[in-house]
Amino acid sequence: MINEKIDQAISILKEKNIDLWLTFARETSSTPDPMLDLILGTTCTWQSAFIITSSGQAIAIVGSLDAQNIKDHAKYKVIGYVDSMKDDLLQVLSTINPQRIAVNFSESDVMADGLTHGMYLTLVDYLKETPFRNRLESSEAIVAALRGRKSETEIHLIKEAIDETLKIFDKVTEYVHVGLSEKQVADFILKEVEKQGLGLAWDPTHCPAVFTGPDTAGAHAGPTGRTIQPGHIMNIDFGVRKNEYVSDLQRTWYFMRPGEKEAPAEVQRGFETIRDSIQLAAKALKPGIEGWKIDKVARDYIIDAGYEEYPHALGHQVGRKAHDGAGILCPIWDRYKNLPYLQVEAEQVYTLEPRLTVEGYGVATMEEIVVVRENGCEFLSESQRKLICIED
Repeated sequence: MINEKIDQAISILKEKNIDLWLTFARETSSTPDPMLDLILGTTCTWQSAFIITSSGQAIAIVGSLDAQNIKDHAKYKVIGYVDSMKDDLLQVLSTINPQRIAVNFSESDVMADGLTHGMYLTLVDYLKETPFRNRLESSEAIVAALRGRKSETEIHLIKEAIDETLKIFDKVTEYVHVGLSEKQVADFILKEVEKQGLGLAWDPTHCPAVFTGPDTAGAHAGPTGRTIQPGHIMNIDFGVRKNEYVSDLQRTWYFMRPGEKEAPAEVQRGFETIRDSIQLAAKALKPGIEGWKIDKVARDYIIDAGYEEYPHALGHQVGRKAHDGAGILCPIWDRYKNLPYLQVEAEQVYTLEPRLTVEGYGVATMEEIVVVRENGCEFLSESQRKLICIED
């Protein structure tokens, strides 16, 4: 996988007309650069320079004690040093003479911003008497493409994590009933995760997130002692980690009140509005379209149906992390800066996750995962088509 991503990075450098990509790091077990999980797969201790060029070279300048470990993990030409890496770094740069050097800093993409301020000062000091000092630029364009464009191997691994998540959701459907607390439902899920030897896709304080009924804490909050009652909508936001790739899915249940044979019309309408908005957005999702336009498809559909707009983006990328890659399907809001205008690319994997409130019942939401192909997108998750109704 690491070598596959290095090869992909070389192609992206050629495409972007960037001569050299430099990831400058140290003590990555405590201060990891977000990209090293893709292009290295291990840690380094001393100051290290991981260099990939548009001409096809992959060079690692690392402390001598790290050298063998780096050789064992990726196909870099490894240069080990003892005293200082400065001379080796300048020699490599002088030989290649790159006109554009992409470095691991960014103002807008956290995944491209792994360079600490101290390491930046060190790099600038090394380069201060060379022409390379004025050739540095952000690596965000490379990072966005490399994290975003999933290989078929990566897509397969994401699909495996999705399938495991859906199996656990099926077990939740068999388990849940009126009277259980959000925490009890979450604990049941966590036991299933442990039983299957899986990890969690994000912070265990709110993975899974479980919300039942009206007036819940909302997204990104942990489960509480609030109990499921008849007439509640319950939704769960949850994902697993398997083989270093993750899922991020949401499902919605309704708990029938005594005498009900089906969900109330307003609950059913809320569910169907969310379901249909996802399908419409998926139909519009194609390479070359700016992310805000896909968000607008779902957002307008929900607003036109008489609901308030959801207070977040329609979808984010998924991969080795639950939020992966720079591209996002989001509205043109200040908090998103330039992200709404990034174009969708083939082989990116996105969530689609609108939500709406059904007054007096709770929040109706689903989260599906799709992969963008050249002519559209395909669902990696089996879509929730029907509201799951629980009878006591």
